Parts: sequence; C-alpha cells; structure tokens
Amino acid sequence: MKSGSAGYRSPGSGSVDYPDSDGQPMADNTEHFHFIHTFQGNLDALLPDFVAGDHLWYPVQGRPDIRVAPDVYVAMGRPKGHRGSYKQWEEEGVPLQVVFEWWSPRNDFAHQVEKLRFYDRYGVDELYTFDQLRRVFNAFHRVDGQLDPVATEGGVQSPLLGIRLALEDEELKGWRPDGRPFLRMTEMEANARLAEEKLRLSEARAEALAARLRALGVDPSE
Repeated sequence: MKSGSAGYRSPGSGSVDYPDSDGQPMADNTEHFHFIHTFQGNLDALLPDFVAGDHLWYPVQGRPDIRVAPDVYVAMGRPKGHRGSYKQWEEEGVPLQVVFEWWSPRNDFAHQVEKLRFYDRYGVDELYTFDQLRRVFNAFHRVDGQLDPVATEGGVQSPLLGIRLALEDEELKGWRPDGRPFLRMTEMEANARLAEEKLRLSEARAEALAARLRALGVDPSE
C-alpha cells in the first residue's frame, strides 16, 4: 500500500481519521506486482470509470476500522481522478462493483474468506480471485443479493465490464470486449510509440507528395 498517511476528517462527526495507507506493501512479489499493474492499466485505458489498484476503500462513514485495500477495482460511474482513498459517502454512495484479488502465498484460507465476506456485505457485484500458489482462478457474481461462485472452466465473461478472464498456461489473463488481449505496460507503451511513428511517417509522406506537386505547379490544397 502506498506510503501516504493523510486522512479525511469527517465534518460534524468528531475527529475521525481515514488513513490513506494500511502500512502493507503494495505487492508481495514481482508476479503480484505485475498483475496489479497489468489489470489496473488495461482497465483504466478501456473504461471511462474510476479504476484503482492497491487502494483503500472505506464503505461506512464514521468507521475507519471498516476498510479493505483491493488489488484492483472498478467504481462504475465515478469520474477518473486522484484520490487518497475511496470514501464511499464522498462518491454519491456508489460502492465498488468489480474487484480483482491476487492471493499470494501469505494469504491463507481464513484471510480469503474474510475478504469474500467483506465484499459480499458491502455490495461488490463481481469478484475475481487468483491463488498464486495453487494457480486457481475463481469468480463470484452477485445473484439474488449475494456473491455466488460461477464456473471458470473455459473462461468467464464479466457482465458489467464485458471483458473475458481465463487461465492459460496457469496464468490469469484478460481480454477486452473486442477480443484483444490485455497487454503488459511495456507492450502498451511500445504500441503507442509505434502508432506515433506511423503517424509521423504518414505526415512526412504527405508533405513530400505536396512538395512534388508544388514543384509541378500544382496546388495540393485544391
């Protein structure tokens, strides 16, 4: 979790602090770190909504002890922008709808159950988890008011986001609604550089053609 410690003091409710850090590391290992950056980056580029990674969520005003820091989450309908933490009462009461969790080896079964119950109680509609040690992918969708497990064999599509998730070679991978795979941040940057280079070459060719036309006495703007 990031190192900031500033908190929100709720007006009229006494001196209530909502720390922006839980004192925990952002990731337990490099594979966990890669997961957070890949999923947060791809979802943030894809969606118009607020997407965050390793970020504290406070669902109840006046209860700073009720909090959790999902690895990646989507708050649909909430604007993008910087926040120290996600305080639900400051977000028109909108809870997190989609959460992604990476269970590193230190996250035992009791910890996993505790988080599942938290997300179930406070309104998450879709939860996707990956157990790093066992290489197991699980998914939960809200049905009749509670999070229920759904089959993951062959992949799962998110009803809210339209993305598809599946295990391939024991790795959790994602695909956009148009079928394009989630890319690593380095791949996204390389694609952006390639697009810029193609645009530059196209503009250079257009200018060279215009220069030849002008040399022939032809106005390329006509």
